[in-house]
Amino acid sequence: MSEKQKILIVDDDNNIAELISLYMTKECFDTRICNDGESAVETFKEYKPNIVLLDLMLPGIDGYQVCRAIRSESDTPVIMLSAKGEVFDKVLGLELGADDYMEKPFDSKELVARVKAVLRRYKPAAAAPVANTKDADEVSYPGLTVNKTNYSVVYKGARIEMPPKELELLYFLASSPNHVFTREQLLNQIWGYEYAGDTRTVDVHIKRIREKINDTPEWRISTIWGIGYKFELL
Repeated sequence: MSEKQKILIVDDDNNIAELISLYMTKECFDTRICNDGESAVETFKEYKPNIVLLDLMLPGIDGYQVCRAIRSESDTPVIMLSAKGEVFDKVLGLELGADDYMEKPFDSKELVARVKAVLRRYKPAAAAPVANTKDADEVSYPGLTVNKTNYSVVYKGARIEMPPKELELLYFLASSPNHVFTREQLLNQIWGYEYAGDTRTVDVHIKRIREKINDTPEWRISTIWGIGYKFELL
């Protein structure tokens, strides 16, 4: 019998946490509950969950800080739970590394479905098809190698001509697989804070990159509507 997948539930309302635990236990998950941020960070290290359900409003350190602490040492999936429905809150959560975001109140069946969907997509870093041991400035995936040292892109065995900014944008996304970046983050990272252009510059460059390389069964450049882009491992 395979070992149960573990879910760390972090919510200061113990009634809600217990209810979530009940739903997940019925789906054959093992669960652990924390009611504050400090204990959540410590429990995460000891419990080693497969996924974290993280409320934003916590006593002590809030959910954003907990997410940041988790991301500093692990790529374990995190689904943020919050009564806040503002776009800013969602964007901030995703920027900090959350994999999904659900507003309270939520339907129990949808929460279970999202947990299962995130776990299906998740690939531990050790298992991800990344091979950049030869060169610290090179990332490789099946059918694609991007090297920022000699500014080369090899796609399905053929060298692809790509202007510097397109290559730098592709490299930046591919070097942080499954991480969602906003257009503003990409603009600042690739063009710099002094750049006078707007976020449409990012969209234009993504379009040009997609014209040169196509998605594969192993990876793709995904648009996160209303937020930005990510290099997604499938």
